Amino acid sequence: MRDGLAGLTLRGRAFLAAGVTAICCAVLLGQSTLTRIGVLVVALPLVSAFVIGRRRYALAVTRSVHPRLVAAGQPARIDLELTNAGRPSAGAILVEDQVPYALGTRPRFVLQGIARQWQRRVSYQVRSDVRGRFEIGPLTIRIADPFGLIELRRMVPGVAPLVVTPRTVVLPRIPVMGGWSGSGEHRPQAFAAGSAEDVSVREYRRGDELRRVHWRSSARVGDLMVRREEQPWEARATVLLDNRLRAHRGQGLGSSFEFAVVTAASLVLHLDQHGYAVRLVLADGSGADETSTAVLERLALVTTRQTAVIDVGWTGDQTRGGLVVAVLGGLEQRDSIALRQIRHDAGTALAMVLDVEQWAGRAAQGQPGPSPSVAGLGWRTVTLGPRDRLDSAWRDLGRASGRAAAAAGVASTRGGR
Repeated sequence: MRDGLAGLTLRGRAFLAAGVTAICCAVLLGQSTLTRIGVLVVALPLVSAFVIGRRRYALAVTRSVHPRLVAAGQPARIDLELTNAGRPSAGAILVEDQVPYALGTRPRFVLQGIARQWQRRVSYQVRSDVRGRFEIGPLTIRIADPFGLIELRRMVPGVAPLVVTPRTVVLPRIPVMGGWSGSGEHRPQAFAAGSAEDVSVREYRRGDELRRVHWRSSARVGDLMVRREEQPWEARATVLLDNRLRAHRGQGLGSSFEFAVVTAASLVLHLDQHGYAVRLVLADGSGADETSTAVLERLALVTTRQTAVIDVGWTGDQTRGGLVVAVLGGLEQRDSIALRQIRHDAGTALAMVLDVEQWAGRAAQGQPGPSPSVAGLGWRTVTLGPRDRLDSAWRDLGRASGRAAAAAGVASTRGGR
């Protein structure tokens, strides 16, 4: 009864007030008929509160999300498995699942005929244009009487996460020099003739340890031969995302930072599909070798940071000889030191530089863009604005890489002569 009275709606309170007023007026005026009317009006919400308060549901919900990771703009399906272990009831209940505002309106279902050991499966779809991690749930049960006088809300605990990754753009394949990295003495090569021993050994050099001597090959060749210190070579790529707050302009989905996140996600997916072991690095130097799925999940949560300059502590053996693709925002003169260091360690350095002033609604007036300064440090660059197509820019970057490769080939041929 107490729970029922706590759920009085505005209509229920109005009925109680009207009934009490009618009874008081009937006593003052001596009208017994008005008294009966007042008692009836007061009794209606009280009886409804008693009946609704007696209802006991032991509902449990199992929530599943398919898929758990979904790209922005793509739908995800939420499955709810509802079971009742409490008393049966012939009344109807309204079930509402709590979803964040970014995922759309809250889904509602009307359930009737709830019996003991009752089960029901319901599904609905959500979609978000905003990347991030969202919690779906808990479930809210609304129990009301037919007159709308009483409404009770009860929560069924349990939530499920949904990760919305950034949008991605399918990029064309371009000629890229470099990308191979490792720490062995030679890269793998096909065996044209002989056995693996002929490839995995070399002549003894002064200072080599005797435990590395390969006696069988030494006996066959007639000279000391040692095993090579070899580690597997693989195509490695690092995607650098400039997430410094000072390097971007604009707000929300229309900001240069969101454009940079989409660019980085597209690059990660493209390089992973073409056999690269991809690592994502942020401006503060944080990063790790992860699967493309883990990188996309990380990009779903990335935000801007108050970082002054680009950290280069991640460069070194892992990037030496490899491919580095940087997605850069607005640059300053002091960024040249970091960009020069990254270019020095990388085998190939590509930069997609955002003209962030266009996101601010103004174009640079008489000032040189950031792309020539990056190109002057040895990077192959392309500049993008908010209206530029990412796949076209990537293709242009490939053409620049092809011209650079041709020029390098001509220079090496002339040098050989």
